[in-house]
Parts: sequence; structure tokens; C-alpha cells
Amino acid sequence: MATTRWTQMESLKARTLAIARGEHAPAKGEPKVWFTSIESFAKLLSEHNRHLLELIARERPRSLTELADLAGRSKSNLSRTLKTMSRYGLVELRSGERGTLIPRVPYDQVRLDVSLTGMKSGSADANP
Repeated sequence: MATTRWTQMESLKARTLAIARGEHAPAKGEPKVWFTSIESFAKLLSEHNRHLLELIARERPRSLTELADLAGRSKSNLSRTLKTMSRYGLVELRSGERGTLIPRVPYDQVRLDVSLTGMKSGSADANP
């Protein structure tokens, strides 16, 4: 069973990355991102991280350094968090002047579809 779950996770990851690269366009209403568990979704969108997304949307920082100052977080910690969020499509990191990265939040909400009966694979689907 662990092998099946691992294969499923790798398949979902490959599909998500293909969407991010523009190689696959999901059909209308089809989830664009899968999480392996509700816990992983909750961790990514913790209160702390949602505050960070709100800060980016509201202040529109011109660099990670500026965002680190606004958020009161170290740039290295912030960079790791944003790169993870970027892999899930919750943050866009654009190239700025002199190699800076400019964070942007492309969505103002996400929808979480969760199977309550166990009839699905047990993963959480997010549809930004």
C-alpha cells in the first residue's frame, strides 16, 4: 500500500509541475493542485502563511528583502516558504532588477474539496 501511495504522490506531483510549466491545461472545474493530506494543506496555509500572503497582496513588495523587512522574518526562511508556495501556485516569484525576486499572490481565494467518505484516494484537492 505504501508503494501505491508513493506512486500516486509522484503522479500528482508530476501533473502539478506540468500545469505550472504550462505543459498541461486542466479542464474547467478540474483541480489544479493536489495535496497528499489535509495536514499538508493546513501546514502550507497556516495562519502565519496566510498572513504572509495577505501582506504580499496588500503591500506589493518589490523584493524578498523588502518583504522580509515587512514581515519581520529572515530572508532565507521566507525564501523557502515562498518557493514551497510557488510550487503549489499560491505565489508567483517574478524576476526583478539585479536578480531580485518579486513575490505576487495570483489568487484571493482557494477552494478545498475533501472526500468525507473515503471513496477518493484520501488526498485533498485545491482549486485556486
